[in-house]
Amino acid sequence: MKIKRYDFIICGGGASGLMLASKLISDSFFSNKKILLIEKDEKNLNDRTWCFWEKGKGELDHLVSKNWSHAIFKAKNFKTKFLTDPYTYKLIRGIDFYNNFKYLKNKQKNFEYLSAKINSIDEKTNVVKTDKGAFFGDNIFSSVLDKNKLSKQNKFPLLKQHFIGQMIQTEKKIFKPDEVTFMDFDIPQKNSTRFMYVLPITQNKALIEYTLFSPKELVKEEYINSIKKYLINLDPGKFSIIESEKGSIPMTAYKFKSNNTKSILNIGTAGGWTKASTGYTFLNTLNKTNLLISFLKENKPLNEFEKNTRFWYYDLLFLDVLNKHNDKGSLLFKKMFEKNKPELIFKFLDNQTNFFEELGLMLTFKKRWFVDALLRRIF
Repeated sequence: MKIKRYDFIICGGGASGLMLASKLISDSFFSNKKILLIEKDEKNLNDRTWCFWEKGKGELDHLVSKNWSHAIFKAKNFKTKFLTDPYTYKLIRGIDFYNNFKYLKNKQKNFEYLSAKINSIDEKTNVVKTDKGAFFGDNIFSSVLDKNKLSKQNKFPLLKQHFIGQMIQTEKKIFKPDEVTFMDFDIPQKNSTRFMYVLPITQNKALIEYTLFSPKELVKEEYINSIKKYLINLDPGKFSIIESEKGSIPMTAYKFKSNNTKSILNIGTAGGWTKASTGYTFLNTLNKTNLLISFLKENKPLNEFEKNTRFWYYDLLFLDVLNKHNDKGSLLFKKMFEKNKPELIFKFLDNQTNFFEELGLMLTFKKRWFVDALLRRIF
């Protein structure tokens, strides 16, 4: 049986897969290329929310449903309110992102969308096997995370950013719609790094997430009960849950690029596009996708795309410390916000700082922890 051939096959229709597909089908350079995207889910539910900070106007502003210019950071015996300027904190709902892509894809004759489960990707033959057949790709991009390969390695620490979020409608007007609670560590830490994240939509509607940076996930009830307890302390009156979402994002400096080949590139979280020290992925994925589109026009082997930067080393050391002192994570972030301007923090987390700014930021932490981590890596 003859296997159908494509120039580009994208495995997975999450943020990275849909961003890449959108860029390819919108660029006339690739108009003669056959493109296939394979995704098992219909993507017709608001199953996630993406938030990110960005300077000025962005190319996805037409999808932003809410933004904030004021933020709060809280920890035990510390609270700061600040303007996010020159950044704006932006929110995109999953369903709006999916619907925008559906509009784009229906206009392109060289693009196909296959609703199927991916069973395997053969690195030797470049064949993607699904429950609806097999397909050959000259270039394959996969956002399917190989969790086994990640968990079996022990060279790099592996934490998770895991959470449950609930969109809550309250009887009383208890939220400030122009003020996001970026991190609230002033909650029981229970020997791990835990915080609340509050995204107000209106005075009586907000997305509240209970988030942990730790090795193991919790039972569902603990997330839900923690959100309920936090909300009751705000005195909401009667309240109802409109939507729920959950997630678990690997936080690791594992070298995902080692899994790439000349014609297969891992993208999104599977490609190491998540900011290892924070779990933020969305804007980094957008920036990486723009770079990838330019790279593809040069017709180079895909395994030449990813390069290590000094920010990878910073993330590695930070995760080494957070992994060893997971009960002190709130202290790490508290010192960061106590001693530095928010603009510098956002700039650093966006990988945009210079070396001297980074050095100044590093000196605000417990130096012994980071020196110990550095020495362990060297020796």
